[in-house]
Amino acid sequence: MQRELLFKVLVIGDLGVGKTSIIKRYVHHIFSQHYRATIGVDFALKVLQWDPDTVVRLQLWDIAGQERYGNMTRVYYREAVGALVVFDSTRASTFDAVLKWKDDLDSKVTLNNGKPVPAVLLANKADQATCQQLRLDTFCRDNGFVGWFLTSAKENSNIEEAAHCLVEHIVSNEETHPMEREPPTLVLSAYPTATKEQLSCSSCPK
Repeated sequence: MQRELLFKVLVIGDLGVGKTSIIKRYVHHIFSQHYRATIGVDFALKVLQWDPDTVVRLQLWDIAGQERYGNMTRVYYREAVGALVVFDSTRASTFDAVLKWKDDLDSKVTLNNGKPVPAVLLANKADQATCQQLRLDTFCRDNGFVGWFLTSAKENSNIEEAAHCLVEHIVSNEETHPMEREPPTLVLSAYPTATKEQLSCSSCPK
């Protein structure tokens, strides 16, 4: 009998960094230049055949960029077990905000063992960046990110890899500290099951 795991994953970062585009590319395999700004929170479901015995359902929460300045993030973050923190690699101000998002995340949700939820940093819009030789290994290690990826929703670059890296850490935490999960209270549309690809996880050096 297959094991089914449900994980709530947050996608956070400043307004306009491409969070919705990343989710649409990952879940629906589509890209558009003309998404309207998310208001509040939006949801998507990604189903992965993680291994022959395990199905992983990722409940992706697309958090509006302005929400960090309100009090609703505590509600949105509840029961999350992982996060993708996104910045626009063409706008330095969105990178400057990364640690504010990470601090907000760490202050409002933790794993059952009290540790921070695993977070992967995405340097998005790499197709527009003038310099793609970012060096974020030390930044990630010093600030508690489990890895980072240079991504492009437009070119479908490194999004699968980044998500796979995050899920690897979530599953590892689940197996180390298993917990009973209640069924989701939200009714979400089901999407076709995605076949697991053999992807490498670019974790920061220990």
